[in-house]
Amino acid sequence: MQFTRELGRFIAMDGYFNRVQQLTASRFWINNVTLDEARKAIDAGATGCTQNPSYVWKMMTAKDEQARVDASVKRALGKTKDVDDALVMVQRDLVADVAKMFLPLYRQSFGHLGYVSIQGNPFKEDAETILKTARFNREAGQNIMIKIPVTEEGLEAIGACISEGMPVNATEVMSIQQAIDLIEVYEKAAKGLENPPVVYLSHIAGIFDEYINNYVAEQKVPIRGDLTFQGGKIVAKKIRAYMDERKTAVGFINGGARGLHHFTEWVGADISTTINWKGTAEDLLELDPPVVARFDNPVPESVLDELLAKLPDFKKAYLVGGLQAHDYEEFGPVVLFCSSFRKAWGQARERVASLL
Repeated sequence: MQFTRELGRFIAMDGYFNRVQQLTASRFWINNVTLDEARKAIDAGATGCTQNPSYVWKMMTAKDEQARVDASVKRALGKTKDVDDALVMVQRDLVADVAKMFLPLYRQSFGHLGYVSIQGNPFKEDAETILKTARFNREAGQNIMIKIPVTEEGLEAIGACISEGMPVNATEVMSIQQAIDLIEVYEKAAKGLENPPVVYLSHIAGIFDEYINNYVAEQKVPIRGDLTFQGGKIVAKKIRAYMDERKTAVGFINGGARGLHHFTEWVGADISTTINWKGTAEDLLELDPPVVARFDNPVPESVLDELLAKLPDFKKAYLVGGLQAHDYEEFGPVVLFCSSFRKAWGQARERVASLL
């Protein structure tokens, strides 16, 4: 997205993230924020914000969010006794408050920056339900971006949302083939639109790395941690190269960070990395490391060969055709990623049900 290379017009000059955005094509997004964290992130240079279906539970367990959550739950239960529908309403309420905070950036950038994404019920991800929830969530603000998993059903919903002009964050991407399929859907849906909506794919490199490291430990695979450390980034490099080759208008978000390196190793790329405030963003601000473009560092052929030979799911993620659309939802790294959402949604569901 060439516009974001002119980011300097919208950010201050000081601080680690602002320097990253002044000196490279990389951007800083913030993930699953309280209102206080959103303020801090915007001050630090955040240009967008992601939420996932664990958001309501996180807000329910955040001390400074209790009044806001309680009021939203009360309003929702006044409209419906269906707990899942109530949670969708509560999530929209809470995310709308964050979206208002990013709205000035959205307006100043003429709709290029300042998006806040929102996802639906992780237990109801058929295309029809996704689209219905997307339309409901879009009512929460101009800069609301609809977050949809890149699964077989999700791809159908993504195409419909793009055709209706909705900004989309296509998430749960763990493989090159998912990226290829998403871009094909985008090109088909955006064709003929005078002003196609902003669309990103979210490659969840941190969770992918967690998954392959778990596999290595469980299966006692004889491979160095130096190699598995690079797994998600190597897949990300292939996706970014494919996107550049296609000259697609789809943007790239890097997510699922499990360490500071999931930000610093992506610096230099035309990629927005979304990270949590606690434990990641605030730590990088405190450390204030030098801004060094690392993403394009070459990968030795021997490293790639060993990863392909010893890790079957890395091979599926890395090779074109390694997965088919019907495989995406049950692909190991995707299952790991979704398990945390479903657990948190279930906990929030129990909390709301107890109030009926």
